Parts: sequence; structure tokens; C-alpha cells
Amino acid sequence: MTNASTDLQRVLDGRWVEVRDTVREHLGSADWATPTTRLPIAEYRERTTGQLLRLLAEPWAHVGFSADPDSEGDIGGALTLFECLGHVDLSLFVKVGVQVGLFGGAIAGLGTQRHHDEYLERVARGELFGCFAMTEVGGGSDVARLATTATYDEDTDELVVHTPSPSATKDYIGNAAKDGTMAAVFAQLVVRGRSHGVHCVLVPIRDEHGAPMPGVTLADCGEKIGLPGVDNGEISFDQVRVPRANLLNRFGSIESPAPGEPAVYTSPIESDNRRFFSMLGTLVRGRVTVGGGAGAATRNALTLAVRYGARRTQFTRGDSDEGVRLLEYATHRRRLLIPLARTYALALATNELVEDLHELRADGEPEEMKVRRLEEQAASLKIANTAHATATIQACREACGGAGYMWENRFGALKADTDVFTTFEGDNTVLLQLVAKGLLTQYKDSFDSFDTREMVLFAARHAAESVVERAFGGSIVQRLIAGAPGRDADNALEDRGGQLAIFQDREEHLVSTLADRMRGRAKEKDGEDADPIEVLSAVQPHMVAAAWAHIDRLLLEAFAAAAEGCESEETRSLLCTVCDLFVFSTVEANAAWFMEHGRISAAQSKAISRRVDELCAALAPHAETLVDAFGLLDAWLDCRLLDRA
Repeated sequence: MTNASTDLQRVLDGRWVEVRDTVREHLGSADWATPTTRLPIAEYRERTTGQLLRLLAEPWAHVGFSADPDSEGDIGGALTLFECLGHVDLSLFVKVGVQVGLFGGAIAGLGTQRHHDEYLERVARGELFGCFAMTEVGGGSDVARLATTATYDEDTDELVVHTPSPSATKDYIGNAAKDGTMAAVFAQLVVRGRSHGVHCVLVPIRDEHGAPMPGVTLADCGEKIGLPGVDNGEISFDQVRVPRANLLNRFGSIESPAPGEPAVYTSPIESDNRRFFSMLGTLVRGRVTVGGGAGAATRNALTLAVRYGARRTQFTRGDSDEGVRLLEYATHRRRLLIPLARTYALALATNELVEDLHELRADGEPEEMKVRRLEEQAASLKIANTAHATATIQACREACGGAGYMWENRFGALKADTDVFTTFEGDNTVLLQLVAKGLLTQYKDSFDSFDTREMVLFAARHAAESVVERAFGGSIVQRLIAGAPGRDADNALEDRGGQLAIFQDREEHLVSTLADRMRGRAKEKDGEDADPIEVLSAVQPHMVAAAWAHIDRLLLEAFAAAAEGCESEETRSLLCTVCDLFVFSTVEANAAWFMEHGRISAAQSKAISRRVDELCAALAPHAETLVDAFGLLDAWLDCRLLDRA
């Protein structure tokens, strides 16, 4: 590696560089990396389970575990570890995520001390394999209306877990088809005839011999597009009884107010909606993890494609026999370097998100508004990372021609394994709308939820107010904006502060006009309020556009802060050029909006495209340095592709 790539790697590795180096040291051999030949599903599953057990035998792999309910362990270290596994093998990444992040995370985040004492060490050592049973066949993203029930039986002091219809079957559940012996089941908690909303109950699903427990039906989802090492399955329950103690009761308990009196439901959070979002908020790490894994896979693909493009020649120069390298062609530079610039922005923003999440609970229980904002940030980057992975891995495959289509050259596995990331831990289209709702409501402390009717009426009442409050952005970003020139594109786009101001302007305009449109549609007609669902349906494309503008602003703020804070002048200069490419290519991709709203002229739009070409040409000689800075080991990338370039 060159000095520049070493310096860049330091920037990209971020705060938990020791975790990244530990993964490089311990998982850098070929037996950890994704196989370059297809394995039968049963063999791949056994391989992945074995890798999981080997990993859990390492003390350093327990970085995010804590048996203390008041301490969540090294959250940043754990999230960084998960992200790094995305470079190694995505089946292992998901398997570890299910076991440690989801199942273990549910116990850690939703349980109390007795649950921690009884289960967490066994989960961490791989002695208790678990499932995270939330998704239902008919439920999709509507988690609040899950149909599975957990009904309290006063006579036996038990919870009765039941699947009332086929559509309530828990589906796509990791670890359910083969390894799982217990499930963290999300169900409507019913006590004395009243439902208290979704809670989580621990339910044994297999005995010590691997047979389903009485009343539990298990099925294998079968072959998927990707992730062959993950045993996804279906679970249904027929009046399955578990002790009351199996309720993860951090946010809601069933307790007797006094000896001899009937047990009743109690909760430190009175509002059902607020309690629901508090419970889901403890699981926000799942979205951070999925986004991080998608980013890791994207960096693998770009490293392969850029190295291939830097070495592979196609055609010759005039009468010379000298071949022309692929990266010397403007179209090839564009197809790889534009996504490379966005990849840098995403990596730096993800590092910032991990730090924010790590620090959130450092000083005790955080404020609810801070939690909400962090959840919105996590959703934003989950969307951005996974959508970018899908598009970029495809572009990298195409950039390597027929060689990229061969399974041995890794793009097939990268494409197939990441494809589901856009829909699990929240469908991206649904999450975009939730992000937009958050932009409308994040500054109103009294909001209990993202309730559709409340949100529409609130937007109707407050559309004239400023609806974007700066949620993030440190002193560097604020200083840059304060010193920005006017917002004329000719000047502003060449200045970092001006770039930030333009991105903020786009977001603010889209959010304020979204609220204005909702106000107009929510007005009473013939004495009746408009249907909130119809109002939302009418403005959904606008909501999506506002959310993407918000995401782009978050990415630029993180990129600008990292670039401006870089100590090495040489590295800073290179990083700033990459940042400029991210900015100009983003404006170019959204040129229609900027022109329609008078932010740029047709002549300026053409100049922006020329500037993108110039930046790509300037960065092409540094392309390999930029991907070397990802710090990927040869074993994770080893394939015939580069040998034939």
C-alpha cells in the first residue's frame, strides 16, 4: 500500500480500527472467505454454523455483550465487527447477526437482569441457538399489527403463544430451519382480555434432539436467491405454553400488585404507541448492521472492478501496439468512480452513525428525541447503503464483462447475497416514507408515534413553520456553511460550504412543500376530514424525494467533516477531490429538480456534467489507491479475474 492509501485507510477505519485489524488478523485465511465454487445448501449451512461456533469461541468476538442491563457493552466495536464480516462471507455475516445481533440483542435490549443472567452467556458461547421471530407471512412491514398472540393464563401463570391463522406464520426466520432451539417471538400480549400491543416472549422451539417442541411447527423456506449458508424457516404455534418469566419485560411486565392478588399488566411507559417505538428502538442496531454489511460488500465489488479496470486493456492507440486500459475510457471511469465516491461518503457516514449510537447511552438513559433522530439516521443509511449496493455491484459486474459473470469471480455471490438487504430490516420504500414522516415530526416533542392521521393533521397545522431542524452536523460543517458564498451554482458548488448549503436548501424545500401539499389535501371537505391514507398516497413520491434529499445531505455532511478534519495535506486533497465528485455527480443525477426549481440553468447543468468528467479523469490515476484504502485482504478477494486482466 502507498502512504496515501495507508492514510486513507486510517480515515475509513474510523474509531474502532483495532476491531477491524483483529478481523483482518484472525479471519484473513481462505477457509473463512466466501467459496468461489457453489456448495450444496446443506454443506454451506454446516460450513456457516461451524464458522459461527469458531467465531464465538474467540473472546474478542464477544465485544458487544454485557450481562449488565445498564451496560450495552462496546456497541461501536460490535457494529464494526459485524460490518467487517460483510467483507468475509455474507452468510456468516447474517448468521452472526441473527444469533448475536437479533436474538441476543432482543434479550439484551428487551429483557431484564434475570434474562441476561440466564441466557446471554449461553448465546455468546453458541450453546443456545436462537431465532428472531418477528416477520409474519401476512404482516410485512406492519409490525404493530402482528397477529400472533401471547395470552396470559392466570390459572397456570403461563403465557399461551398462538398462531391464529396461516397468515400469522412467522416466515423467513434465520436459524429456524436447522439450528434454532429458542425463538424471541414478537406477539400481541393479551392480559385479562386486553391487548397491550407487541411484546417479545422467549419460546423453546426444539428439544435437545432437534425435534420440534409440542405445538411448534417448523418448516424450511428452502433455496433462496442468495445467502445459502443461512437456514431460514417458518414457525407456527398451536397454544404453546411458556412460563410468565419468559416475557422479556423491560418495557412491560405481568405482576401481582400484592401477595394473593391477580397479576396485572404494568409498564413504565403509559402510552401503547410510545412503548412500541421504545421497544423497536432498542433493536435499531439491526438496521445499522444491515447497512454496514451492504457497504462492505460494495467495497469488495468495487475493489475487484477497479483493479480489473486499471489492468485490463481493450483496443490499441492508433498505430501503436500499446493497449488502452479500461479506466482510460471516460465511460468506464464514470461507471466506477462515481459509485466509488458515494461509497466513500457512505462509509464515512456509517462510521459517524456507529459513533453516535455508541455515545447515545454513554451518559445514562437518552432523551427520546435523540433516540428518534438516531433511528431516522439509521433508517436513512440502511436505505442508502443497501440501494447503493444493489446498483453498484451490478455496475461492477458489467464493468468486468464476461469475466464478471463467472461465479468464481465473486460478483454472483455478492449480487445474490445482498439482494435481500433492500427489503429486510425494513423495506426501503417503506423506510423512505418513515424518514420523511420523521422530517415532518422530529421537532415536535409531544408526538407519540408516526400515527398517520396525527402526522397529516400536524403537517396541516404547521406547514408554514420551518420543518427541518439540523439533527446532526458538527462544528466543522457549521463553520463551512457559515463561510459559504451565495447559492449561485457557479460559485457555490466549488466551495464546500456552498455545497452543503445547496444540499440543505434542496432538503428544506422538499420537506416544506411536502407539508404544504399535505395541508392542502387534509382540509375538510363537506364537513369531513380527508382520509389520511388517501392524503399519504397522493404525496408518496414527494415523501420519497424528500427522504433522498435528506440522505444526500447527511452523506455530504459526514464526508465534509472527515475531509476537512484530515491532518495529512496530501490525503486531504485527494479526499476532497473524491468529495467533490460525490457532490457534482449527485447534483447531476438530480439535475431535473435543480433546473425545475431555478437552482441551476441549462448551461450550468451542462457545466456540471463536464465537471464530473474532469473529476473522474483526475481521480483515475488514484483509483487503485482509493480501493486499497478499504484494507481488504487478498483471501477475501482471491479469484481468477485479476490473473486474466
